[in-house]
Amino acid sequence: MNPVIIVSIIVGVIVLLLLFGTSFKPIRFIGQACIKLVIGALFLFLLNTFGSALSIHIPINTITTVISGFLGIPGVAAMVIIKYVIVS
Repeated sequence: MNPVIIVSIIVGVIVLLLLFGTSFKPIRFIGQACIKLVIGALFLFLLNTFGSALSIHIPINTITTVISGFLGIPGVAAMVIIKYVIVS
């Protein structure tokens, strides 16, 4: 699809939400969840970058990103411990 059409649809949905007064709590929740997922992927990227010297590697996929995004640093540490204690 043309990017102009996609942007127009998104703007149209936002205008409709503003006109009909839909609660913004679900939208805020989705926005916060997306930000946490991006932060989780960033945690994993940094772990893989700096952990390469210690041969620490956790793949970046949907499940690991969700775990590291919502649990933060303890989630990343738990995945490293699980990988090296239980799996290997």
